[in-house]
Amino acid sequence: MDPVSQRQKGQGNAISSLSVAIEALNLAKEISSIAPAKAVFGSSSILLTMIRVCLLPDDLLEVNIYPGLDG
Repeated sequence: MDPVSQRQKGQGNAISSLSVAIEALNLAKEISSIAPAKAVFGSSSILLTMIRVCLLPDDLLEVNIYPGLDG
C-alpha cells in the first residue's frame, strides 16, 4: 500500500478522534456546574481544536489574499 495514502488515512482517523473528543469536552463543559471544571474543559477543548487545525490538509486551509484589491 502507498505510504502517502496510509498516512492520510491515519491523519483522517486522528482528526475524527479529535473531533469526537472536542465535542465530548464541550458537552462536559455545558453540563458541569463547577466553575473550575468548566474552565478546564473549555481550555482543553481549545487546545485540541488547535491541534486538529494543525493536522488538517493544506488544501482545506487555503486562503487567497490579494492586497490592494477591494472586492
